[in-house]
Amino acid sequence: MKVLVTGGSGYVGSSTVRELAAAGHDVLIYDNLSTGHRKLSDGFQLVEGDIADREKLHSCLRNKDAVLHFAASAYVGESVENPRKYFRNNVESGLLLMDAVLASDVRLFVFSSSCAVYGAPHVLPIAETSPKEPINPYGATKLFFEQILSAYGVSHGLRYAALRYFNAAGAHPCGKIGEIHTPETHLVPLAIKAALGTAPPLTVFGDKLDTRDGTCIRDFIHVSDLAFAHVKALEYLAGGGPSVALNLGTGKGTSIAEVLHAVEKAANRTVPHRIGPPRPGDPPVLLADARKAKEVLGWEARFLLEDIVQSALQWEEQLPGFLAGSSR
Repeated sequence: MKVLVTGGSGYVGSSTVRELAAAGHDVLIYDNLSTGHRKLSDGFQLVEGDIADREKLHSCLRNKDAVLHFAASAYVGESVENPRKYFRNNVESGLLLMDAVLASDVRLFVFSSSCAVYGAPHVLPIAETSPKEPINPYGATKLFFEQILSAYGVSHGLRYAALRYFNAAGAHPCGKIGEIHTPETHLVPLAIKAALGTAPPLTVFGDKLDTRDGTCIRDFIHVSDLAFAHVKALEYLAGGGPSVALNLGTGKGTSIAEVLHAVEKAANRTVPHRIGPPRPGDPPVLLADARKAKEVLGWEARFLLEDIVQSALQWEEQLPGFLAGSSR
């Protein structure tokens, strides 16, 4: 299939592009490089542009079969401080993208959504039927875009898969691409940077929570597992499958303390850290019920925490050289 990947120069998008190519699909990356990196697109055709640029999108959508949409602002804390940016980028610009899609022949759409649509869960693990009650603007924009897709499915025959990620982590096994965020907010790279001495000591938010070791528990999923799920979702839609929303997680909770231990074991160094107060509104446990993804796509996570940490460590060790040769 011929696929347009918006945000294909970002973290999850660049891994998905490689999985698509490995599966025999023809990929065109569309990215404004505001947070993505040009070198993450090496070996693939890249069109630099914004998803609000309708005319450029029209050209890129010509003769395409599907769209995979990753382009979005994605920092929870920033969304609270600057909600205007998030509603503009994730919703307003997203609507312009959809205008271009509906003006084309494309009717298959895979959306990078988030477990943030659920907010603070009432029941664990979190199933797709759980209440959608986002507690920050980022989650609200993801849910709103899912609602856009649902409405356009009814009115225009669009079929879509909304993939709700839990905690993406790790780096692609090829060793050439991985996580680059400015600022970095994800736990695994922050812990590794602290261990390597390239970042300040890590702050752990709470160690007396109602969990097995007092620290938050999250569902960490390898970026390559996420990428492969997008390929499976695309092929599911291409085979005639109806629109669907799916959780992507392992279904296994890992505590912050357990992540630090895994990093220390892999790096053979301690992770300098301090204990801070719990963050307001931060649920002690977030855990996916990922059974529906297995039932619908035949997909389940393959990589373990040790794989996540080891791949992230290898990437982090070579990141200075990667950035030195990058023009962004």
